[in-house]
Amino acid sequence: MSAERQLTVLSREWCHLCHDLIEALKPLQAEYGFALQVVDVDADEALEARWNELVPVLLEGEVEICHHFLDEGAVRAHFQRIG
Repeated sequence: MSAERQLTVLSREWCHLCHDLIEALKPLQAEYGFALQVVDVDADEALEARWNELVPVLLEGEVEICHHFLDEGAVRAHFQRIG
């Protein structure tokens, strides 16, 4: 996996949508070879204040790719843009 290919899921432990999004990412992760970091927004006041109602959120750095549900097309478009 390439160091520049890391996505982050802003998640909550009790959130079924979060678990669903993470599970749905697995085939794309295998295809594109990115690392996945899962961050609990409830453990960070700044993240919770910024992203609270949008969780789960899929990010690369500060760039939002999608939220609530996996947008496979947006993930594929993202990787086409970055190469």
